[in-house]
Amino acid sequence: MPVSIRKIAGIDLELFEDGAGPPLLLLHPGRGFVASDAYVALLTKHRRLIAPSHPGFGNSSLPLWLDHPSDIAIVYLELLDALGLARIDVIGGSIGGWITAEMACMAPERFNKIVLVGPVGVKTGPSDKLDMPDVFAIAPDKLPTLLFHDPSKRRDPASMSDDELAISVRNWETVALLAWEPYMHNPKLKQRLHRVKNPTLFLRGESDGLISADYLAKYAALLPNATTATIAAAGHVPESEQPEAFVTKVLSFLES
Repeated sequence: MPVSIRKIAGIDLELFEDGAGPPLLLLHPGRGFVASDAYVALLTKHRRLIAPSHPGFGNSSLPLWLDHPSDIAIVYLELLDALGLARIDVIGGSIGGWITAEMACMAPERFNKIVLVGPVGVKTGPSDKLDMPDVFAIAPDKLPTLLFHDPSKRRDPASMSDDELAISVRNWETVALLAWEPYMHNPKLKQRLHRVKNPTLFLRGESDGLISADYLAKYAALLPNATTATIAAAGHVPESEQPEAFVTKVLSFLES
């Protein structure tokens, strides 16, 4: 498996790199990066895929000072420096989409095109109501119905090794650290997104029970050059449930 550990900003960062072609940065959702997912192999047929595990996810270390997606955004800008990548296309899913949005506000000149897949990160509705269900208050056995079009496609924890289970639990703990309060957003990000003039595609699985079509549309409206699209028969992780449709939409956008 093409995985290494890179020291970036004092963090041991687990980094997957594979494929050939124009570089493509992939920032994973809260479930973590799963190299065996079918969409990964499909992307590497066309692109040099660069997929770090966020600090606190996978086998990446988590320093005490890091407690917000904007901290990770700065780490990843340093990663691009270390890799000698002045400009790059990027895909960010869910919390990875939030990190992507933070990076793009900080340094829009570092990106060509941006794909945000069911992203969180902004507050679009009234202050006294959550924009999305509280995943930390929902029973774990109910979460798959929110996150998947077909909940049976969720990997059964009973089939995981002890190491895989430990990583899954660690990933979820880090999501809570980053997104518990304020819930799933940075109050300041909404005021900065006008800086992101890069062509941006907002993607959503049609059955996503976390990110509504209304939320996605309002998020996209904060960027001056954004469009939206939907993937049928998919939930919050359309890349996992519909890998071929996902890769077709992403590459069509990136290469147009």
